[in-house]
Amino acid sequence: MSGGALLKERPDNPSGETIETLTQIWQRVLQRSPIGPGEKFYALGGTDELADRTFAEIAQVFNRQLPTATICFAPTIAELAAMLERPNLPRFSPFVLLKAGSKHPPIFIGHGVGGRASFSELAKHIRTENPIYGIQARGVDGLEPPLGRIEDMAEYYLDALRELQPQDPYVLIGYSYGGLIALEMAQRLLKSGKRVALLAMVDTYPDPRYFPLGERLSLGAKKIKNHLSDLRRKPMRIAFANVLRAFGQRLPAREGRKPHSLAKKTSGLSFAETTERVKQIDFLAMKRYRPSFYPGKIKFVRPETNAYLPNDPAAVWKHLAEKFEVETVPGDHLGMVGKHFEELAAVLTGYVKAALG
Repeated sequence: MSGGALLKERPDNPSGETIETLTQIWQRVLQRSPIGPGEKFYALGGTDELADRTFAEIAQVFNRQLPTATICFAPTIAELAAMLERPNLPRFSPFVLLKAGSKHPPIFIGHGVGGRASFSELAKHIRTENPIYGIQARGVDGLEPPLGRIEDMAEYYLDALRELQPQDPYVLIGYSYGGLIALEMAQRLLKSGKRVALLAMVDTYPDPRYFPLGERLSLGAKKIKNHLSDLRRKPMRIAFANVLRAFGQRLPAREGRKPHSLAKKTSGLSFAETTERVKQIDFLAMKRYRPSFYPGKIKFVRPETNAYLPNDPAAVWKHLAEKFEVETVPGDHLGMVGKHFEELAAVLTGYVKAALG
């Protein structure tokens, strides 16, 4: 991932000593060598957990604690070294450049619960020449508080959007929870007289209390059936633990397992901490948000396998949009953006090309 274009006044020539020290840290954490100064962290096999470890080592070696989210905007050793040599961090943009492109307009993909713009592989396989940005939640860097309402999130992202892309048309894609944010952004853009060329929601639903009654009853029965099926497949101890948890109790910890309170504490600026805080607030925001009618077309992509969400998205959404079209791709809710991302990318490629001509 790269967000260099969004950061200004960054030193272009960091010292060789800083680059060498960072190279040693990356090689140690990623367990590979050699690593060049221009290679990207996630392309080298980096994960969010390894990013947390990397920044924990940086804090020890350089005596300076940076948010793990810095890796989204300085994804190479050279860029990170330049960031370290700045006296102050910039205010991070909510947009993370996932794939560079030469055509107008850019594509924006809204984050799921937790706020991370983790769509690099998906973006790489969307076959257009448009730049693709992931929308990352305020608060993922740990420097600012998360926003607690979807309406506020939409306005916050639109402020940044208007600066990055003043002119329409706009292309908005939202995965899961991010679909609600994309919907609210699209509503506000239309009301301001702007054209939304594409609004695509990927397995997105509002809080179930806003489902039609029939869908609420059907979903409740489906969840009970799947929950009982899951319990039958689990070992007796785990199933019993789940039952006890339902009554607010816990089984004693197994011998040798460290109590949670003794677990190693992570930095308050680590992804492990910041995404969990954002996630809890996102769940509350979703409960508060009631979608209103969208006077345009919504393209909706659902997974083939869906254990805990409605079978028929149209039953939930068709009365909330002027036009609503559904397409199905392989996988489940997580798999459709994970190991089955190529099928989703192909569908989104078709949507973008059709919308932009």
